[in-house]
Amino acid sequence: MAYATINPFTEEQLKVFPNTTPAEIEAALAKGHAAFLTWKNTPIAQRARILQNAADILRANLDDYARLLTVEMGKLFAEAQAETELSAAIFEYYALNAERLLAAEILPVASLKEGRAKIVFEPQGIILAIEPWNFPYYQVARIIAPQLSAGNTVILKHASNVPQSAALMDKLMRDAGLPEGGFQNLYPTHEQLNTIIADPRVRGVALTGSEGAGAKVASEAGLALKKCTMELGGSDAMVVLADADLEKTVKWAVFGRHWNSGQVCVSAKRMIVEDGIYDSFVERYRKGVAALRMGDPMDPNTTLAPLSSRAAVEGLKQQVADAVAHGAKAEEIPLEMPNKGCFFRPVLLSDVEEDNPARLWEFFGPVTMLFRARDAEHAIAIANDSPYGLGGSIFTGDEERGAELARQIDTGMVYINHPTMVKADLPFGGVKRSGFGRELLGLGLKEFVNAKLIDIVGLDDPF
Repeated sequence: MAYATINPFTEEQLKVFPNTTPAEIEAALAKGHAAFLTWKNTPIAQRARILQNAADILRANLDDYARLLTVEMGKLFAEAQAETELSAAIFEYYALNAERLLAAEILPVASLKEGRAKIVFEPQGIILAIEPWNFPYYQVARIIAPQLSAGNTVILKHASNVPQSAALMDKLMRDAGLPEGGFQNLYPTHEQLNTIIADPRVRGVALTGSEGAGAKVASEAGLALKKCTMELGGSDAMVVLADADLEKTVKWAVFGRHWNSGQVCVSAKRMIVEDGIYDSFVERYRKGVAALRMGDPMDPNTTLAPLSSRAAVEGLKQQVADAVAHGAKAEEIPLEMPNKGCFFRPVLLSDVEEDNPARLWEFFGPVTMLFRARDAEHAIAIANDSPYGLGGSIFTGDEERGAELARQIDTGMVYINHPTMVKADLPFGGVKRSGFGRELLGLGLKEFVNAKLIDIVGLDDPF
Protein backbone atom coordinates (compact mmCIF):
# COMPACT_ATOMS: atom_id res chain seq x y z
CA MET A 1 0.00 0.00 0.00
CA ALA A 2 1.56 3.31 -1.10
CA TYR A 3 0.98 6.35 1.10
CA ALA A 4 1.31 9.40 -1.13
CA THR A 5 0.01 12.95 -1.54
CA ILE A 6 -1.30 13.53 -5.07
CA ASN A 7 -3.00 16.90 -5.53
CA PRO A 8 -6.41 16.15 -7.14
CA PHE A 9 -6.45 19.50 -8.95
CA THR A 10 -2.97 19.32 -10.51
CA GLU A 11 -2.62 15.51 -10.31
CA GLU A 12 0.96 16.10 -9.23
CA GLN A 13 2.53 13.68 -6.77
CA LEU A 14 3.94 15.82 -3.97
CA LYS A 15 5.21 13.45 -1.30
CA VAL A 16 5.53 9.71 -0.68
CA PHE A 17 5.76 7.99 2.70
CA PRO A 18 7.27 4.56 3.36
CA ASN A 19 5.24 1.85 5.04
CA THR A 20 5.71 1.36 8.75
CA THR A 21 8.15 -1.46 9.49
CA PRO A 22 7.28 -4.42 11.75
CA ALA A 23 9.75 -3.08 14.32
CA GLU A 24 8.04 0.33 14.27
CA ILE A 25 4.65 -1.31 14.77
CA GLU A 26 5.89 -3.23 17.81
CA ALA A 27 7.43 -0.05 19.18
CA ALA A 28 4.15 1.83 18.66
CA LEU A 29 2.16 -0.86 20.45
CA ALA A 30 4.62 -0.81 23.35
CA LYS A 31 4.49 2.99 23.56
CA GLY A 32 0.72 3.04 23.29
CA HIS A 33 0.33 0.51 26.09
CA ALA A 34 2.88 2.22 28.32
CA ALA A 35 1.14 5.55 27.76
CA PHE A 36 -2.21 3.97 28.60
CA LEU A 37 -0.99 2.75 31.99
CA THR A 38 -0.32 6.37 32.94
CA TRP A 39 -3.01 8.12 30.92
CA LYS A 40 -5.85 6.06 32.40
CA ASN A 41 -5.02 7.51 35.82
CA THR A 42 -4.64 11.08 34.60
CA PRO A 43 -7.43 13.26 36.03
CA ILE A 44 -10.16 13.98 33.50
CA ALA A 45 -9.70 17.71 34.02
CA GLN A 46 -6.07 17.38 32.92
CA ARG A 47 -7.08 15.38 29.84
CA ALA A 48 -9.61 18.11 29.09
CA ARG A 49 -6.93 20.82 29.11
CA ILE A 50 -5.00 18.94 26.42
CA LEU A 51 -8.10 18.58 24.26
CA GLN A 52 -8.83 22.28 24.66
CA ASN A 53 -5.25 23.00 23.65
CA ALA A 54 -5.82 21.00 20.46
CA ALA A 55 -8.96 23.02 19.69
CA ASP A 56 -7.10 26.27 20.31
CA ILE A 57 -4.19 25.28 18.05
CA LEU A 58 -6.54 24.34 15.21
CA ARG A 59 -8.35 27.66 15.44
CA ALA A 60 -5.15 29.70 15.71
CA ASN A 61 -3.76 28.05 12.57
CA LEU A 62 -7.03 27.38 10.76
CA ASP A 63 -5.99 28.44 7.26
CA ASP A 64 -2.74 26.46 7.38
CA TYR A 65 -4.57 23.30 8.43
CA ALA A 66 -7.31 23.90 5.86
CA ARG A 67 -4.85 24.44 3.01
CA LEU A 68 -3.40 20.96 3.46
CA LEU A 69 -6.88 19.42 3.19
CA THR A 70 -7.39 21.14 -0.14
CA VAL A 71 -3.98 20.03 -1.41
CA GLU A 72 -4.38 16.39 -0.34
CA MET A 73 -7.98 15.55 -1.16
CA GLY A 74 -9.14 18.48 -3.25
CA LYS A 75 -11.99 19.93 -1.22
CA LEU A 76 -12.97 23.58 -1.53
CA PHE A 77 -10.85 25.78 0.72
CA ALA A 78 -13.98 27.14 2.43
CA GLU A 79 -15.10 23.57 3.15
CA ALA A 80 -11.62 22.77 4.45
CA GLN A 81 -11.85 25.73 6.80
CA ALA A 82 -15.25 24.52 8.00
CA GLU A 83 -13.89 21.01 8.60
CA THR A 84 -10.99 22.37 10.64
CA GLU A 85 -13.37 24.40 12.79
CA LEU A 86 -15.67 21.40 13.21
CA SER A 87 -12.71 19.34 14.41
CA ALA A 88 -11.83 22.06 16.92
CA ALA A 89 -15.44 22.10 18.13
CA ILE A 90 -15.32 18.33 18.74
CA PHE A 91 -12.17 18.62 20.86
CA GLU A 92 -13.76 21.48 22.77
CA TYR A 93 -17.02 19.58 23.29
CA TYR A 94 -15.21 16.79 25.14
CA ALA A 95 -12.98 19.24 27.00
CA LEU A 96 -16.15 20.79 28.41
CA ASN A 97 -18.35 17.71 28.82
CA ALA A 98 -16.26 14.54 29.29
CA GLU A 99 -16.12 14.73 33.07
CA ARG A 100 -19.91 14.98 33.31
CA LEU A 101 -20.47 12.23 30.75
CA LEU A 102 -18.07 9.86 32.51
CA ALA A 103 -19.54 10.39 35.99
CA ALA A 104 -20.51 7.21 37.82
CA GLU A 105 -24.13 6.17 37.44
CA ILE A 106 -25.85 5.40 40.74
CA LEU A 107 -28.28 2.46 40.54
CA PRO A 108 -31.37 2.24 42.74
CA VAL A 109 -31.65 -1.44 43.68
CA ALA A 110 -35.10 -2.18 45.08
CA SER A 111 -34.16 -5.55 46.57
CA LEU A 112 -31.29 -4.12 48.64
CA LYS A 113 -32.26 -1.97 51.60
CA GLU A 114 -28.84 -0.54 52.22
CA GLY A 115 -26.86 -1.61 49.18
CA ARG A 116 -24.94 0.97 47.19
CA ALA A 117 -24.59 0.04 43.53
CA LYS A 118 -23.02 2.12 40.78
CA ILE A 119 -21.60 1.81 37.28
CA VAL A 120 -18.19 3.32 36.66
CA PHE A 121 -16.76 3.88 33.18
CA GLU A 122 -13.16 2.76 32.85
CA PRO A 123 -10.78 2.88 29.86
CA GLN A 124 -9.45 -0.36 28.45
CA GLY A 125 -6.30 0.27 26.42
CA ILE A 126 -5.27 1.01 22.86
CA ILE A 127 -8.00 1.69 20.29
CA LEU A 128 -7.12 1.26 16.61
CA ALA A 129 -8.74 3.92 14.41
CA ILE A 130 -8.99 3.24 10.65
CA GLU A 131 -10.17 6.39 8.92
CA PRO A 132 -11.10 7.56 5.36
CA TRP A 133 -9.87 10.39 3.18
CA ASN A 134 -13.01 12.47 2.63
CA PHE A 135 -12.75 14.34 5.97
CA PRO A 136 -9.12 13.85 7.01
CA TYR A 137 -9.32 15.86 10.27
CA TYR A 138 -12.95 15.49 11.29
CA GLN A 139 -12.96 11.70 11.02
CA VAL A 140 -9.91 11.51 13.27
CA ALA A 141 -11.16 14.09 15.76
CA ARG A 142 -14.47 12.34 16.27
CA ILE A 143 -12.73 9.15 17.44
CA ILE A 144 -9.66 10.44 19.29
CA ALA A 145 -11.41 13.22 21.22
CA PRO A 146 -13.83 10.86 23.01
CA GLN A 147 -11.36 8.01 23.40
CA LEU A 148 -8.58 10.16 24.82
CA SER A 149 -11.16 11.77 27.10
CA ALA A 150 -12.15 8.33 28.36
CA GLY A 151 -8.51 7.45 29.15
CA ASN A 152 -7.78 5.16 26.20
CA THR A 153 -4.87 5.67 23.82
CA VAL A 154 -5.19 5.57 20.02
CA ILE A 155 -3.23 4.29 17.04
CA LEU A 156 -4.29 5.74 13.67
CA LYS A 157 -4.24 4.09 10.27
CA HIS A 158 -5.41 6.82 7.89
CA ALA A 159 -6.27 6.59 4.18
CA SER A 160 -3.29 6.20 1.89
CA ASN A 161 -3.95 9.43 -0.03
CA VAL A 162 -3.93 11.77 3.01
CA PRO A 163 -0.65 10.87 4.75
CA GLN A 164 0.32 14.47 5.50
CA SER A 165 -3.04 15.18 7.13
CA ALA A 166 -2.53 12.09 9.29
CA ALA A 167 0.96 13.22 10.29
CA LEU A 168 -0.31 16.71 11.09
CA MET A 169 -2.98 15.31 13.44
CA ASP A 170 -0.22 13.36 15.19
CA LYS A 171 1.80 16.57 15.57
CA LEU A 172 -1.29 18.47 16.74
CA MET A 173 -1.78 16.19 19.72
CA ARG A 174 1.90 16.30 20.67
CA ASP A 175 1.84 20.10 20.44
CA ALA A 176 -1.29 20.08 22.60
CA GLY A 177 0.64 18.28 25.35
CA LEU A 178 -0.49 14.69 24.96
CA PRO A 179 2.11 12.31 26.46
CA GLU A 180 4.24 10.28 24.07
CA GLY A 181 2.36 7.23 22.84
CA GLY A 182 -1.07 8.67 23.60
CA PHE A 183 -1.86 9.07 19.91
CA GLN A 184 0.29 7.68 17.11
CA ASN A 185 -0.06 7.78 13.33
CA LEU A 186 1.28 4.76 11.39
CA TYR A 187 1.46 3.81 7.70
CA PRO A 188 0.84 0.04 7.87
CA THR A 189 0.05 -2.44 5.13
CA HIS A 190 -3.18 -4.45 5.18
CA GLU A 191 -1.30 -7.45 6.55
CA GLN A 192 0.20 -5.35 9.33
CA LEU A 193 -3.26 -4.10 10.23
CA ASN A 194 -4.24 -7.68 11.00
CA THR A 195 -1.23 -7.94 13.30
CA ILE A 196 -2.25 -4.78 15.15
CA ILE A 197 -5.86 -5.91 15.52
CA ALA A 198 -4.80 -9.30 16.91
CA ASP A 199 -2.42 -7.82 19.50
CA PRO A 200 -3.85 -8.18 23.04
CA ARG A 201 -2.82 -4.62 23.92
CA VAL A 202 -5.37 -3.38 21.38
CA ARG A 203 -8.82 -3.44 22.97
CA GLY A 204 -11.04 -2.13 20.20
CA VAL A 205 -11.25 -1.12 16.55
CA ALA A 206 -13.11 1.87 15.11
CA LEU A 207 -13.47 2.07 11.34
CA THR A 208 -15.05 4.63 9.07
CA GLY A 209 -14.94 3.63 5.43
CA SER A 210 -16.44 1.48 2.73
CA GLU A 211 -18.72 -1.48 3.24
CA GLY A 212 -16.02 -3.82 1.89
CA ALA A 213 -13.32 -2.47 4.19
CA GLY A 214 -15.69 -2.68 7.12
CA ALA A 215 -16.51 -6.32 6.45
CA LYS A 216 -12.81 -7.26 6.35
CA VAL A 217 -11.85 -5.35 9.48
CA ALA A 218 -14.92 -6.52 11.41
CA SER A 219 -14.02 -10.10 10.50
CA GLU A 220 -10.49 -9.66 11.83
CA ALA A 221 -11.79 -7.99 14.98
CA GLY A 222 -14.25 -10.84 15.47
CA LEU A 223 -11.51 -13.44 15.15
CA ALA A 224 -9.59 -11.56 17.84
CA LEU A 225 -12.73 -11.15 19.98
CA LYS A 226 -12.38 -7.36 19.89
CA LYS A 227 -15.26 -4.94 19.97
CA CYS A 228 -15.50 -2.76 16.87
CA THR A 229 -17.60 0.12 15.61
CA MET A 230 -18.34 0.46 11.89
CA GLU A 231 -19.31 3.73 10.22
CA LEU A 232 -19.78 2.63 6.60
CA GLY A 233 -21.41 3.79 3.40
CA GLY A 234 -24.73 5.45 2.88
CA SER A 235 -27.26 6.32 0.21
CA ASP A 236 -29.31 8.92 2.03
CA ALA A 237 -32.82 9.63 0.85
CA MET A 238 -34.12 13.17 0.64
CA VAL A 239 -37.91 12.86 0.72
CA VAL A 240 -39.70 15.91 -0.68
CA LEU A 241 -43.41 16.10 0.11
CA ALA A 242 -45.92 18.10 -1.90
CA ASP A 243 -46.26 20.79 0.78
CA ALA A 244 -42.53 21.56 0.94
CA ASP A 245 -41.22 25.08 0.29
CA LEU A 246 -39.86 24.25 -3.15
CA GLU A 247 -37.43 27.16 -3.49
CA LYS A 248 -35.67 26.44 -0.18
CA THR A 249 -35.85 22.69 -0.70
CA VAL A 250 -34.10 22.84 -4.07
CA LYS A 251 -31.30 24.99 -2.66
CA TRP A 252 -30.75 22.46 0.14
CA ALA A 253 -30.93 19.62 -2.38
CA VAL A 254 -28.18 21.09 -4.57
CA PHE A 255 -26.02 21.70 -1.51
CA GLY A 256 -26.86 18.39 0.15
CA ARG A 257 -25.76 16.38 -2.88
CA HIS A 258 -22.71 18.37 -3.97
CA TRP A 259 -20.88 19.51 -0.84
CA ASN A 260 -17.42 17.94 -0.70
CA SER A 261 -18.09 17.10 -4.39
CA GLY A 262 -20.67 14.55 -3.29
CA GLN A 263 -18.00 12.46 -1.56
CA VAL A 264 -19.89 12.21 1.72
CA CYS A 265 -21.50 9.13 3.21
CA VAL A 266 -24.46 11.30 4.26
CA SER A 267 -24.91 13.18 0.98
CA ALA A 268 -28.51 13.42 -0.21
CA LYS A 269 -27.93 10.81 -2.90
CA ARG A 270 -31.56 9.83 -3.63
CA MET A 271 -34.16 12.56 -4.27
CA ILE A 272 -37.61 11.05 -3.70
CA VAL A 273 -40.26 13.58 -4.70
CA GLU A 274 -44.06 13.41 -4.53
CA ASP A 275 -45.71 13.18 -7.94
CA GLY A 276 -47.50 16.54 -7.82
CA ILE A 277 -44.29 18.57 -7.60
CA TYR A 278 -41.80 16.13 -9.16
CA ASP A 279 -41.48 17.86 -12.56
CA SER A 280 -41.15 21.31 -11.02
CA PHE A 281 -38.57 20.06 -8.52
CA VAL A 282 -36.44 18.41 -11.20
CA GLU A 283 -36.55 21.48 -13.43
CA ARG A 284 -35.39 23.73 -10.60
CA TYR A 285 -32.84 21.22 -9.36
CA ARG A 286 -31.32 20.90 -12.83
CA LYS A 287 -30.91 24.69 -13.00
CA GLY A 288 -29.37 24.75 -9.55
CA VAL A 289 -26.80 22.09 -10.43
CA ALA A 290 -26.07 23.83 -13.73
CA ALA A 291 -25.14 26.98 -11.78
CA LEU A 292 -22.27 25.18 -10.01
CA ARG A 293 -18.77 26.15 -11.08
CA MET A 294 -15.82 23.79 -11.43
CA GLY A 295 -12.30 25.07 -10.91
CA ASP A 296 -9.37 25.52 -8.57
CA PRO A 297 -10.57 24.51 -5.09
CA MET A 298 -8.53 27.38 -3.62
CA ASP A 299 -10.52 29.88 -5.73
CA PRO A 300 -13.46 31.27 -3.68
CA ASN A 301 -15.56 31.37 -6.87
CA THR A 302 -15.32 27.59 -7.31
CA THR A 303 -18.37 25.70 -6.02
CA LEU A 304 -17.64 22.17 -7.28
CA ALA A 305 -14.20 20.79 -6.52
CA PRO A 306 -12.46 17.83 -8.16
CA LEU A 307 -12.90 14.30 -6.88
CA SER A 308 -10.19 12.91 -4.64
CA SER A 309 -8.34 10.92 -7.31
CA ARG A 310 -8.30 9.79 -10.92
CA ALA A 311 -9.38 6.34 -9.75
CA ALA A 312 -12.46 7.91 -8.12
CA VAL A 313 -13.40 9.54 -11.43
CA GLU A 314 -13.02 6.35 -13.43
CA GLY A 315 -14.90 4.29 -10.87
CA LEU A 316 -17.84 6.70 -10.86
CA LYS A 317 -17.95 6.76 -14.67
CA GLN A 318 -18.16 2.97 -14.69
CA GLN A 319 -20.98 2.98 -12.13
CA VAL A 320 -23.02 5.39 -14.25
CA ALA A 321 -22.39 3.32 -17.39
CA ASP A 322 -23.49 0.17 -15.58
CA ALA A 323 -26.65 1.88 -14.30
CA VAL A 324 -27.53 2.95 -17.87
CA ALA A 325 -26.81 -0.54 -19.16
CA HIS A 326 -29.47 -1.80 -16.76
CA GLY A 327 -32.06 0.68 -18.02
CA ALA A 328 -31.49 3.96 -16.19
CA LYS A 329 -31.48 7.31 -17.98
CA ALA A 330 -28.40 9.50 -17.37
CA GLU A 331 -28.38 13.26 -17.96
CA GLU A 332 -24.97 14.91 -17.70
CA ILE A 333 -25.07 18.55 -16.66
CA PRO A 334 -22.76 20.34 -19.15
CA LEU A 335 -20.66 22.36 -16.75
CA GLU A 336 -17.52 23.96 -18.13
CA MET A 337 -14.72 21.69 -16.94
CA PRO A 338 -11.05 22.61 -16.43
CA ASN A 339 -8.55 20.89 -18.70
CA LYS A 340 -6.75 19.44 -15.71
CA GLY A 341 -7.76 17.82 -12.45
CA CYS A 342 -9.94 14.92 -11.31
CA PHE A 343 -13.26 16.53 -12.23
CA PHE A 344 -16.58 14.80 -12.84
CA ARG A 345 -19.59 16.55 -14.36
CA PRO A 346 -22.79 16.11 -12.32
CA VAL A 347 -25.18 13.43 -13.55
CA LEU A 348 -28.93 13.05 -12.95
CA LEU A 349 -30.05 9.40 -12.99
CA SER A 350 -33.76 8.72 -13.52
CA ASP A 351 -35.86 5.69 -14.44
CA VAL A 352 -33.87 3.57 -11.99
CA GLU A 353 -36.40 0.77 -11.76
CA GLU A 354 -36.69 -1.90 -9.08
CA ASP A 355 -34.85 -4.47 -11.20
CA ASN A 356 -31.88 -2.15 -11.75
CA PRO A 357 -29.06 -3.07 -9.32
CA ALA A 358 -27.88 0.56 -9.36
CA ARG A 359 -30.92 1.37 -7.24
CA LEU A 360 -29.06 -0.21 -4.31
CA TRP A 361 -25.63 1.32 -4.95
CA GLU A 362 -23.83 4.21 -3.32
CA PHE A 363 -22.56 6.78 -5.84
CA PHE A 364 -19.66 8.55 -4.13
CA GLY A 365 -19.59 11.72 -6.17
CA PRO A 366 -21.97 14.19 -7.90
CA VAL A 367 -24.49 11.65 -9.21
CA THR A 368 -28.14 12.13 -8.19
CA MET A 369 -30.79 9.42 -8.36
CA LEU A 370 -34.30 10.82 -8.91
CA PHE A 371 -37.48 8.96 -7.91
CA ARG A 372 -41.12 9.90 -8.40
CA ALA A 373 -43.34 8.89 -5.46
CA ARG A 374 -47.13 8.54 -5.60
CA ASP A 375 -47.56 9.84 -2.06
CA ALA A 376 -45.78 10.05 1.29
CA GLU A 377 -46.26 6.35 2.02
CA HIS A 378 -44.72 5.41 -1.31
CA ALA A 379 -41.83 7.85 -0.71
CA ILE A 380 -41.03 6.18 2.63
CA ALA A 381 -41.11 2.76 0.95
CA ILE A 382 -38.60 3.93 -1.69
CA ALA A 383 -36.41 5.47 1.03
CA ASN A 384 -36.30 2.14 2.87
CA ASP A 385 -35.57 0.19 -0.32
CA SER A 386 -31.83 0.34 0.29
CA PRO A 387 -29.24 -1.87 1.96
CA TYR A 388 -27.95 1.27 3.69
CA GLY A 389 -29.36 3.00 6.73
CA LEU A 390 -27.19 5.95 7.65
CA GLY A 391 -29.07 9.26 7.37
CA GLY A 392 -31.91 10.88 5.52
CA SER A 393 -34.19 13.89 5.43
CA ILE A 394 -37.80 14.88 4.91
CA PHE A 395 -38.81 18.26 3.49
CA THR A 396 -42.35 19.34 4.32
CA GLY A 397 -44.39 22.32 5.42
CA ASP A 398 -45.72 20.28 8.36
CA GLU A 399 -42.78 19.63 10.69
CA GLU A 400 -44.77 17.48 13.11
CA ARG A 401 -45.95 15.23 10.30
CA GLY A 402 -42.38 15.10 9.06
CA ALA A 403 -41.19 13.96 12.48
CA GLU A 404 -43.84 11.23 12.54
CA LEU A 405 -42.80 10.01 9.09
CA ALA A 406 -39.16 10.08 10.18
CA ARG A 407 -39.95 7.29 12.65
CA GLN A 408 -40.79 5.09 9.64
CA ILE A 409 -37.43 5.55 7.90
CA ASP A 410 -34.96 2.78 8.82
CA THR A 411 -31.82 4.83 9.38
CA GLY A 412 -29.68 6.07 12.25
CA MET A 413 -30.48 9.74 11.59
CA VAL A 414 -33.32 11.71 9.98
CA TYR A 415 -33.47 15.49 9.62
CA ILE A 416 -36.54 17.59 8.91
CA ASN A 417 -36.12 20.37 6.32
CA HIS A 418 -32.33 19.99 6.26
CA PRO A 419 -30.05 17.41 4.63
CA THR A 420 -28.21 15.09 7.00
CA MET A 421 -25.59 17.16 8.79
CA VAL A 422 -22.59 16.68 11.05
CA LYS A 423 -22.12 18.69 14.25
CA ALA A 424 -19.88 18.39 17.30
CA ASP A 425 -22.89 18.02 19.60
CA LEU A 426 -24.99 15.56 17.58
CA PRO A 427 -24.48 11.77 17.47
CA PHE A 428 -23.51 10.04 14.25
CA GLY A 429 -24.12 6.47 13.09
CA GLY A 430 -26.33 4.12 11.10
CA VAL A 431 -27.96 0.73 10.80
CA LYS A 432 -28.13 -2.10 8.25
CA ARG A 433 -25.09 -2.13 5.97
CA SER A 434 -24.17 1.37 7.04
CA GLY A 435 -22.62 -0.18 10.11
CA PHE A 436 -23.12 -0.21 13.86
CA GLY A 437 -22.09 1.81 16.87
CA ARG A 438 -22.24 5.56 17.39
CA GLU A 439 -19.71 8.35 17.45
CA LEU A 440 -19.75 11.68 19.29
CA LEU A 441 -21.56 12.74 22.47
CA GLY A 442 -21.79 10.28 25.35
CA LEU A 443 -22.68 7.46 22.97
CA GLY A 444 -19.30 7.67 21.26
CA LEU A 445 -17.48 8.29 24.51
CA LYS A 446 -18.69 5.00 25.98
CA GLU A 447 -18.21 2.71 22.98
CA PHE A 448 -14.82 1.47 24.21
CA VAL A 449 -15.03 1.77 27.98
CA ASN A 450 -15.72 -0.90 30.55
CA ALA A 451 -19.07 -0.18 32.20
CA LYS A 452 -18.11 -1.79 35.49
CA LEU A 453 -20.63 -2.53 38.22
CA ILE A 454 -19.49 -1.89 41.78
CA ASP A 455 -22.02 -3.00 44.37
CA ILE A 456 -21.46 -2.60 48.13
CA VAL A 457 -24.02 -5.01 49.51
CA GLY A 458 -23.03 -5.25 53.17
CA LEU A 459 -22.63 -8.29 55.43
CA ASP A 460 -26.21 -9.21 56.30
CA ASP A 461 -27.01 -12.88 56.98
CA PRO A 462 -27.89 -14.44 53.58
CA PHE A 463 -30.75 -16.27 55.27
